[in-house]
Amino acid sequence: MELGMISSTWLDTSVGRLDGIRKAKEIGFDTYDVFEDPLDLTDAERKEIKDTLEEVGLPVRSVVCVAFGIVDFNPSVRRFTLDRIKAYVDQGAYLGARNLLLVVGEYYWDGEVFPNEAVWDMAKEMITEAGDYAKSKGLEIVLELEPFDQALLKNIDELVRLVKQVDNPAVLANADISHLHLSGDTVDDVAKMTGLIGHIHLSDCDGKVHGDLPAGRGVTPIGEYLAAIRDTGYDGTVSIELEYSPDPSKIVEWATEAYESTAAIMREIGVRA
Repeated sequence: MELGMISSTWLDTSVGRLDGIRKAKEIGFDTYDVFEDPLDLTDAERKEIKDTLEEVGLPVRSVVCVAFGIVDFNPSVRRFTLDRIKAYVDQGAYLGARNLLLVVGEYYWDGEVFPNEAVWDMAKEMITEAGDYAKSKGLEIVLELEPFDQALLKNIDELVRLVKQVDNPAVLANADISHLHLSGDTVDDVAKMTGLIGHIHLSDCDGKVHGDLPAGRGVTPIGEYLAAIRDTGYDGTVSIELEYSPDPSKIVEWATEAYESTAAIMREIGVRA
C-alpha cells in the first residue's frame, strides 16, 4: 500500500501551502491529498500547487470536501452544494487525483421537524448526482464515516447501506481507522466493506473523542484494523490525517513521527516494503 498524507496537517502552522508539499516529500510520503476549497483558490494558486507537486514527484490521490449542504432542506443550498462538489471534482481531475473524499452532513432538529428518512433520501439523491459527475471526469467519490451521534454515516452499517443504495461503481467507502474505533465498529465488522473501499484515512485517538493523533499516541488497534482492510482485498492508498498539533511550532516533527510509526505498522502486517 502507498502511504500518503492530507494537506490539512499544515493548517494554522508556519508551514505554507507549497512548503507543505515539499516537506511531505522530504519526510518520505508517497502521495498527497489536497484539502483546498476550489472556490477559495485562484487559477494561479491552483497551478502553483500542481507545479510544486510535479516538481517534487508527489502524486495526488484524493481531494477533500466537507459538504454539509448536501442535506440542507433549502433547494438553493443543495444546488450550490452540488455545483461546489463538481468544482472539487474538476480540481481533482486537474491535479490528477483518483477520488474526491466527501464528508456528508448530519441529521438535524432531532428528526422532529424534518424526518430523518427525508434527510437520508436527500443525501442519496445528491451523492448519486455527484457520483455520476465524478465518473464522467474519471474520478471516484469516497464517503467518509464520521463517528458522531447525528452523523448520517456514523458506522459501517450506515456507510455500506448508502454506498449500496447509490449503486454506482464510482461511489465507494473511505475507511477511516480511528473513526471506525470511535464508532464502535469492530475489526470483524470491516469485512462488511469488502469490495466497497476506495480510500483509507489513518490516525490514532484516545478511544473517546476525535483526535487525529500520530499512530501510537492513542489506543486504536491500528494494525488490526489495517490487516482486516488488507484482507478485504484493498491495496490502495493509506492517507495519514493529522490536525491541530498541540505544538504547531513542531508540526514537521509531528508529521514525521506519524509517518514513521505508521510505516512501521504497515511493514509489520506486510503491506509496505
